[in-house]
Amino acid sequence: MFTTNRKLWLATLLVAAALAFASCAALQPPGATGPRANEQLYPVPFAVDSHRKEAIAVALNRFVLQAGGSSDATAAELQPVTATILNFSPKGNSTLELPKVGATAVMNEEETRESLRRFIKEWQELIGADPSKLSLVERVDQPDGSKMASYEQRPFRYPIRGNYGKLQIRFTADRRILSLTSTCIPDADRMQTTLSALSVRLKAEDAVQKLRESGLSYTDPNGNKMNFKVPAATEITPRGLVIYILASKDKPDALEFHLAWEMELGNAPVKIAYIDAINGETVAAE
Repeated sequence: MFTTNRKLWLATLLVAAALAFASCAALQPPGATGPRANEQLYPVPFAVDSHRKEAIAVALNRFVLQAGGSSDATAAELQPVTATILNFSPKGNSTLELPKVGATAVMNEEETRESLRRFIKEWQELIGADPSKLSLVERVDQPDGSKMASYEQRPFRYPIRGNYGKLQIRFTADRRILSLTSTCIPDADRMQTTLSALSVRLKAEDAVQKLRESGLSYTDPNGNKMNFKVPAATEITPRGLVIYILASKDKPDALEFHLAWEMELGNAPVKIAYIDAINGETVAAE
């Protein structure tokens, strides 16, 4: 009786082991020639999903109605990838205004900043940024009497560089909006998880040495291929890590995010260079 039970127990154990092995085998990633499930894409790609596009359509319709309801008064363009407001320059009888704050006809500086904050919150969908992640970096009065407020989006551990992460609002003393443009990154929180997982492979001193030895190979704003040999006398100072964002080289409807070292060059035509901290390539130069 003991022997029979022992045989049954062993048989059951073998079957369970076989099933477990088969289950594990089925969960294995593809072979070496195929992509692995945990393989991380880099540069980190960004594309707007369909849900945001639907939300933008609703927000833009509300924007048009509030600004006057006619195409003449609401010449609004959207950024091609982020679908944030690229340019809004009201014409005719546009009625788009900052919210009224305070009891007097003209708002003071503190009231103006609060009014701007409320405006940004109301049009957060079109601006593409969480208001709590926007920092006012400049508020100036223009020579023509208009006022300008400039913001930087700061949603990540490292600052954004490139032509993204900025918001500008130009308005009059009586609160009328004259222009609005945003290059903010919508849904930035979902990017933060991926960006936080990136590991620096090129230390700051390695980036300096690479600049010394290889110089810079980059594309200028006009699309020209440029090569720059760093003179031996040029002082190179690492400023720190940044997230550099630019249009994807492979996909016209996407952006790419680089973790890069921002390097300051002294006594050189190129003042700032961005060296990728993952693969060592030159991301951009200014």
